[in-house]
Amino acid sequence: MRIPPGDLVADPATAHELPHNTVSGATGGIWRVDRAGTPAVLKISTPGRPDAAPHFQASDEPGHWNYWRRELLAYRTGLAHTAFADAGLSAPALLGTEERPDGSVALWLEHVTGTPGTDCGSAELGEVAYRIGAGQARWLGRPPADAWLARDFLRDYTTAQSAAAEPDWDHPAAVAGWSPRLRADLRLLWQRRHELLAAADRLPRTLCHHDLWPMNLIIGAAGPVLLDWAFAGPGAIGEDVANLTLDTFFDGLIDIGLLDEVTAAVADGYRRGLAGAVDEATLHRAIRLTGAAKYYWLAPRMLAAAARAPRRGVYDSRDTAEVFAGRAPVLSLVTRWARAALS
Repeated sequence: MRIPPGDLVADPATAHELPHNTVSGATGGIWRVDRAGTPAVLKISTPGRPDAAPHFQASDEPGHWNYWRRELLAYRTGLAHTAFADAGLSAPALLGTEERPDGSVALWLEHVTGTPGTDCGSAELGEVAYRIGAGQARWLGRPPADAWLARDFLRDYTTAQSAAAEPDWDHPAAVAGWSPRLRADLRLLWQRRHELLAAADRLPRTLCHHDLWPMNLIIGAAGPVLLDWAFAGPGAIGEDVANLTLDTFFDGLIDIGLLDEVTAAVADGYRRGLAGAVDEATLHRAIRLTGAAKYYWLAPRMLAAAARAPRRGVYDSRDTAEVFAGRAPVLSLVTRWARAALS
């Protein structure tokens, strides 16, 4: 467990490290800190860390998917608070910022209380999807074009995550955890990844959060609050709710038995939120297409990781065999979405 820098928090006992993506070069740490009896969240944005994963390096380029100052700008400009405010979606209040001698920036954010996303069921997640749809309808066809927003997150992020070589689809972990049909479907998904990305480019555009999943969601007293605006930018309709559907289950944080129920509730909520701004055929194809395009890289990366060493995920505490078996139903949904979207 890491402790916050002494120039920001004098007494480490007042800080509690929060779960976060520790391999990202743009994040120097996140803590809940007791400041004179009032909790706040301290998040350090950094221009890079030598121990960051190669596929998660930070960038100084404003349009890059992992531009390290993006979340700071999302809060300072007010975008995080106003982007979907008309639909009842908010962000934590920005309490202050500190530019630090090492080039990093400390963000002090409101500590939001409420029901964490990992405790939400299909009704709550469907309501979030409804509000995302209503909020994104405002930006349909005219997403903001600020230079610091992620310019092409879906393509840039997934390309960065992609394995360099053809995966070993017959790795023992895959054979044990995935059926022959699923392995064949995942191979086809990987081979047709460029078609998926090209098709996603042709979908209607809006403003996306780009990291919508239970760990970045709290249901507060005044409604849902979205955390972590580091990837915000223009994107295709369907991207956020496809991610919400799939990433709710990938790390074993929510009962996999709810997969079908959540899938239906999120799609229906999003449809209601868009309120006819996009025809239903395009809407459903967008969810399937962007979901498949977002996660074509996941199975190959799992196989590459399994070939190296025993895993221990940031959020997912299961061992390799449990992860392969536990993710199989979600990966099956991804491949079904790919077939439907490309047919």
